[in-house]
Amino acid sequence: MHARGDGGQLMPVYAVIVLVAGGAMVLLVHLGGLAIHRAHARTAADAAALAGAAEGREAATRVAAANGAVLESFTARGDDVEVTVRVDSTHATAWASREPDTVPCRSGAQARPVVFATCQPSRPG
Repeated sequence: MHARGDGGQLMPVYAVIVLVAGGAMVLLVHLGGLAIHRAHARTAADAAALAGAAEGREAATRVAAANGAVLESFTARGDDVEVTVRVDSTHATAWASREPDTVPCRSGAQARPVVFATCQPSRPG
């Protein structure tokens, strides 16, 4: 009679460990890509909102395009501007507001300061 050897019994365990580690790496790469897209969309929305508050819709569109985004919506209410941009499949919304002129300008035209606030993306991913 021959005794059965222990050789090869850990092979299935190693295979499972390799598969789980590979799956975790793929998931982490995917989540990292989503985080980068979300940050890119937020940056583009912030810049477009600032440009829109300072110079209007055309400036917001140009700045969004320069940041690799598409301006999907632009809403101006008085001195407040809200924009939504899309980068790939990720959307982000931001708003900016110009402070109203409170002191008369003494030396001609003068730009008003822009007040900025961030918003969460409207659709994750």
